[in-house]
Amino acid sequence: MTPISKVLVVEDEAKLAELLKDYLEQGGFSVIVLERGDRVIPQVRQSEPDLILLDLMLPGMDGVSVCRELRKFSTVPIIMITAKVDEVDRLLGLELGADDYVCKPFSPREVVARVRAVLRRTHPEPAGKKIEFGPIVLDERSRAVTVHGRELTLTPSEFRLLSTLMADPKRVFTRNELINCVRGYAFEGYDRTMDSHVKNLRKKLAEHLPGRELIRTVYAVGYSFQPPIDR
Repeated sequence: MTPISKVLVVEDEAKLAELLKDYLEQGGFSVIVLERGDRVIPQVRQSEPDLILLDLMLPGMDGVSVCRELRKFSTVPIIMITAKVDEVDRLLGLELGADDYVCKPFSPREVVARVRAVLRRTHPEPAGKKIEFGPIVLDERSRAVTVHGRELTLTPSEFRLLSTLMADPKRVFTRNELINCVRGYAFEGYDRTMDSHVKNLRKKLAEHLPGRELIRTVYAVGYSFQPPIDR
C-alpha cells in the first residue's frame, strides 16, 4: 500500500487555507495547516512533511525567511504561494531553494496538480540509473549526487535539473524543455525560474569543482552540461 504523502500548508488566509486543505485531502493527501511563519521551523523539525505549500506574506516570519531557514537543514520540496506579481519576488524565493511557485488567484485543482508533479520527481524511480562523469556521480535510485565522494545537498528541482542535463551531455536544452522536465508538467511562455535553479546548482557544484564550467549557457537558447575532465 502506497503511504499517504503529508503536505504542510502555511497560509494565513483562513478561507484559502481551508480550501486548499479540502482539495488536498480529497486528492488523498494528509494535511497540516499553519497560519504563522514562525511556527514552520519547529513543526518541520518535529515531523518533516513530504512537501510544503508556503505563502510569501505571513505573520511572525515571512515566507522568504522561512524558506531560507528551512534550506539550512532540510531539502523538503517547497511550493511558494504569492499574491505578488513582481517577478523579483518570485525569483527571490526560487533562488533561496523553493521548487515552484503559484500566483494568487489560482485554481485549487492546479495547486493539487503542482503538488503531485513535485512529489513524483522527489521519489526514486524503480529502474533509476547511475550516471558518472569524472568525479561526479548521480544515482537516480538513491537521489544522491557526489563529487569526489562528497555528497551534494540538492533540492528536488536541482537534482532533476542535473539529472536531465547529465543524461544527455553537450545537448543544448531550451529553458522551456528544462522547465517541463523539472516541474513535471507542460509549460508555455517565457519564465526565468530555470535561471534561478541553474544559478543555485552552479554555486553548489563550484564549491567542489572550482573553476570549471560544468553548465554552459548558450545565449538566447538555454543550457548544456559539459562533462568534466577528472583531475
